[in-house]
Amino acid sequence: MLAKRIIPCLDVKDGRVVKGVNFENLRDAGDPVELAALYDKEGADELVFLDISASVEGRATMVEVVRQTAGEIAIPFTVGGGISHVDDMKRILRAGADKIGINTAAVLNPQLVAEGARRFGSQCIVVAVDAKYNEAWGEWEVYTHGGRKATGIRALNWVKEAEALGAGEILLTSMDADGTKDGFDLPLTAAVADAVRIPVIASGGAGTKEHFAEVFTQGKADAGLAATIFHYKEISIPELKQDLKQKGVEIR
Repeated sequence: MLAKRIIPCLDVKDGRVVKGVNFENLRDAGDPVELAALYDKEGADELVFLDISASVEGRATMVEVVRQTAGEIAIPFTVGGGISHVDDMKRILRAGADKIGINTAAVLNPQLVAEGARRFGSQCIVVAVDAKYNEAWGEWEVYTHGGRKATGIRALNWVKEAEALGAGEILLTSMDADGTKDGFDLPLTAAVADAVRIPVIASGGAGTKEHFAEVFTQGKADAGLAATIFHYKEISIPELKQDLKQKGVEIR
């Protein structure tokens, strides 16, 4: 069994890290390059950068942030947000990212997943899925455009399709749990982990060390991603890893 990974997430808007609740009410959380260097030092296994203001200016800002960050850290990092063509992927990878995260663009054009995997390898392509429970279906629905648009697509069907197209990983965000600190969405995470053979990164809802233990055991996630608790120093990565080790969870 692969060792579990701890991944801080940096939501970058106009060159700064921000954080909100249920995708809203954003507040400043610092400089992305400084935070990335700190997390590398603290023992994070990877980093995820999400450009949440991926306008033309935002994209240019992000390439520069990626370039600066690549010079400061030794761990792998994934960059997502506003990537809709293979040329966008190439630009971000050239700037120093190790993996590309695609969300809305993958739903609108699934062949982008296949094309990216063919050009850069499956290990480079992370399909990010924002999912919310749909009461009428008794199942989860995929949302796009930063969680603003319901697609009518069932999340479990979509992750299977993404895997078949060549995605190397699924970055799964529960919109219901995002920013609440009440714990990861265990039923959603376990359902997705059971549906695919590729690694699943669980995101949304981390508030305590116990939540990570739960998502690795009950949720069957391969990695746990969080933002708020790390940015505002509520939990440090070394103490989280120590706690998981004591609970018998194999981590890096």
